[in-house]
Amino acid sequence: RGKTMSYADWMSQLPAELHTIPLFKLAIPGSHDSMSYDLDIDSRIIEPERLRRFSRIYCLRKIIHTWAATQEVCITEQLNAGARYFDLRIARKPNDTNPTRLFFHHGLYTKTDTVLREINMWAESHPKEIIILSLSHFEGFDKKISEQLHNHLITFMKNLFGNKLLLRTNSPTLKSCWSQGKNIIVSYDNIQFIQPVLWRKIIYYYGNSMDRGVITTKLCQALEKEKSFTYFFVCGLNPTLPHDTRILRYILRICDNFTNVVRRGLPKLLRWVNQQYDKTPMNIVASDVVTRDDFVATIVKLNLKRAKGR
Repeated sequence: RGKTMSYADWMSQLPAELHTIPLFKLAIPGSHDSMSYDLDIDSRIIEPERLRRFSRIYCLRKIIHTWAATQEVCITEQLNAGARYFDLRIARKPNDTNPTRLFFHHGLYTKTDTVLREINMWAESHPKEIIILSLSHFEGFDKKISEQLHNHLITFMKNLFGNKLLLRTNSPTLKSCWSQGKNIIVSYDNIQFIQPVLWRKIIYYYGNSMDRGVITTKLCQALEKEKSFTYFFVCGLNPTLPHDTRILRYILRICDNFTNVVRRGLPKLLRWVNQQYDKTPMNIVASDVVTRDDFVATIVKLNLKRAKGR
């Protein structure tokens, strides 16, 4: 059933008793490294740092592309599939002649302004779906121009999203967003630039491992800590490649890629989510390859458990 049902408007279709609980207490499917589907294979390598100096080697960029692409479809398709939280990592290219040109990145680069416009168009046509954008990392923001870059990006978003931006409040609900006609929340991971229209950093818990057992153990510890939460937090199901030479164990598998690794582990992780939800609350649950394996359906249905008071 999860395959045929559309999740493009799942928030507006939730039972009425869930319209008035804080968004921090809804189970919301999220996309980890949301922009990695559109990495530019001709750009230089940003991470892992040790491979930067080999950026000129095409086949190495190609391998990194294979292992850095954690999403398979564009942001509009991720939204249509039901993802509502997006992990957006910002970077500026060194020596860029355009002083305010910014990119999203994950290992390689991809452009920002077009994607934010795509999100805005989608938000306009789905006014009851609340989108949470988490902007972080800000790679390559040199001290001299850092303030200018941040101000440029923030001004661009304010002008683009306009009245759709939800101002920071203590406990936003679906109903309060709908009544104000707001459906975009921007979290900004730089305390210096926080203003009423920008929400503070959203903590992202993850296992920092390729081992499913390690991932679930670390997430359990984090969820125990968050039992009385009063703000958004993310439970990241994503496996993480090692940052040292152990990465070669994975990226040198010629016939494999990151997507396949994630897909093999996701069904078991989703079973864990279902069991864990009965013990500890969850808010945003983020994953790679969000359009696969009933990920969205599983997370959205957690809300129905809550509505039934089970």
